[in-house]
Amino acid sequence: MAEQQKNNQEPDLNQLRKVRREKLADLQAGGKDPFVITKYEQSHHSQEIKDNFEELEGKHVTIAGRMMSKRVMGKASFCNVQDLQGNIQSYVARDNVGEDVYKDFKKFDVGDVIGIGGEVFKTKTGEISIHATEITLLSKSLQILPEKFHGLTNTDLRYRQRYVDLIMNPEVKDTFIKRSKIISSIRKYLDAQGFMEVETPMLVQNAGGAAARPFETHFNALDEDLKLRISLELYLKRLIVGGLEKVYEIGRVFRNEGLDTRHNPEFTLMELYQAYTDYHGMMDLTENLYRHVAQEVLGTTTIVYNGIEMDLGKPFERITMVDAVKKYAGVDWNEVETLEQARALAKEHHVEFEERHKKGDILNLFFEEYVEDHLIQPTFVMDHPIEISPLTKKKPENPEYVERFEFFMNGWEMANAYSELNDPIDQRARFKDQEEQLAQGNDEANTTDEDFMNALEIGMPPTGGIGFGIDRMCMLLTDSAAIRDVLLFPTMKSLPNDK
Repeated sequence: MAEQQKNNQEPDLNQLRKVRREKLADLQAGGKDPFVITKYEQSHHSQEIKDNFEELEGKHVTIAGRMMSKRVMGKASFCNVQDLQGNIQSYVARDNVGEDVYKDFKKFDVGDVIGIGGEVFKTKTGEISIHATEITLLSKSLQILPEKFHGLTNTDLRYRQRYVDLIMNPEVKDTFIKRSKIISSIRKYLDAQGFMEVETPMLVQNAGGAAARPFETHFNALDEDLKLRISLELYLKRLIVGGLEKVYEIGRVFRNEGLDTRHNPEFTLMELYQAYTDYHGMMDLTENLYRHVAQEVLGTTTIVYNGIEMDLGKPFERITMVDAVKKYAGVDWNEVETLEQARALAKEHHVEFEERHKKGDILNLFFEEYVEDHLIQPTFVMDHPIEISPLTKKKPENPEYVERFEFFMNGWEMANAYSELNDPIDQRARFKDQEEQLAQGNDEANTTDEDFMNALEIGMPPTGGIGFGIDRMCMLLTDSAAIRDVLLFPTMKSLPNDK
């Protein structure tokens, strides 16, 4: 039945598209081709007119946008124009715009981009509107927008045709306006703290700085295989070596991994590094930054995600990974002395591990299995095992663990930070261990970056560093269910006719 309805509908849509092309041809034949117009002066936007009605009433304004509806009533008509800020009604009368212009206007289609000039007034029903004295067709829409009352509801189509999604769903446009404000707010905060924004390479010979599988490509000019970066870390640390004491970068990174509600193969990461501080300094910065952004973008430090309230105004909880596993799994890792004991506990608690996993790896598996989902309110989980932290300083009093934290909200990892390892001898030994893991089948392990090692041997000061997932931050602050809802153009499997 559904297929039959689709077949019945297709000829109608095709006919409507044909009619629009014929209208365009008629306009062009009559010397009224909208596509030759190069500019239109907008004096105001829709919400600006509504917010300043008392000041603008009776004054001439010009707006431009997409016509979303039209009601023709003989010698006078109403249309609704949607622009960046929202929409506004216009009253178009033949006697005011002229007979020829009005005749053309009646042939305009929903979806056409138009410019309207006229006086601001309020209708008998109290709706702020524009009494048109001039109207211009700026672009002819040759496609058919989704039906007004049902909008664009097909999720897959919304992501593939984001331009239509933005037109039909105002809340989607609001999400991406907020995303832009979030990133702008981060920049303003860091700039005020004396950080310098920099750019580092995306095409690299050694994709290090994170546990992830890279995308690989070939550079023809040099006949070299290169990788797309998985992290920003190793180049930013080189800049700390060079004496740029506070640096940050907001940029795309690429990981050849799966797609789900929190993962996209290309995503936006923000990393910053500050000389002469440690991971405690990074905790303070994270707490202050999150509060600042929420307050500036949302006007509150209390956010609600999927009905759950999270309070950024209170001090964030700080707990070690060992204490967190003890709290939620009932296992005290301080009493685990050998790998055999760790494996036995994993089997007892049905925590799956691989032969290559060491004691610290298994602790992390317990954490992922038993703890993460409980970390709803802002929480710093500190002091990770050395096995999963190849770029982090050891804790002097307990060298099995490192000065690292992960920041959690809503059960999600939101940031990852270290007291950066600046001992080149220790770092080379850690890289060697990573390469052994790679040989054992861990395709997310790092390899030795000799130029980075040379930089460390030049000498890097004590440094704190952190990486923020910008997309997850945007998800929380806009109450968006999936990462694709905060990416304008998420990665999608190609359709047959796209190839």
